[in-house]
Amino acid sequence: MSVTLHTSLGELKVEIFCEAVPKTAEVTCYSNERTLQLIRTTFTPQNFLALCASGYYDNCIWHRNIKGFMIQTGDPGGTGKGGQSIWGKPFEDEIRSTLKFNNRGILAMANSGPDTNKSQFFITYTKQPHLDGKYTIFGKVIDGADSTLDAMERVPVNPKNRPLNEIQLTHVTIHANPVADAELAGR
Repeated sequence: MSVTLHTSLGELKVEIFCEAVPKTAEVTCYSNERTLQLIRTTFTPQNFLALCASGYYDNCIWHRNIKGFMIQTGDPGGTGKGGQSIWGKPFEDEIRSTLKFNNRGILAMANSGPDTNKSQFFITYTKQPHLDGKYTIFGKVIDGADSTLDAMERVPVNPKNRPLNEIQLTHVTIHANPVADAELAGR
């Protein structure tokens, strides 16, 4: 399963770990030539891809950018203090010992402590082993790390790590959705 994050500085293609972290990653939405439909299945509609499919992340800014560490988005208000899960409340962590912050381009849910995931997420610029076991990892950049992610990391920031030149997540393209495809095949 993959998505493309279209930013004002280029594209990041991301592999989503649906099987490892289903509540964070899976969704019951189906993309067919620009049409997104919500399909009810036996799964509860799941957070990240459901937010992507609904356009929730469209035009969000990357509000926090720390060179050598990470860049963060997912708050439609752009302050870094907002955002909501598809359930309207925080949801629990899905920490997996097999998923580590062992490379550049790891995607994880941002939180304010255990079990406080909502809509915000971040992408690492380097290995961050001190984060292992504290944040739900749900994907990795598979294309764009050497171009777009580099360009994002180079954007100057103010003393609060807010980019001086706004970086926007313009929209997200969902490339495949095996959950919804299986549901449609069974109808």
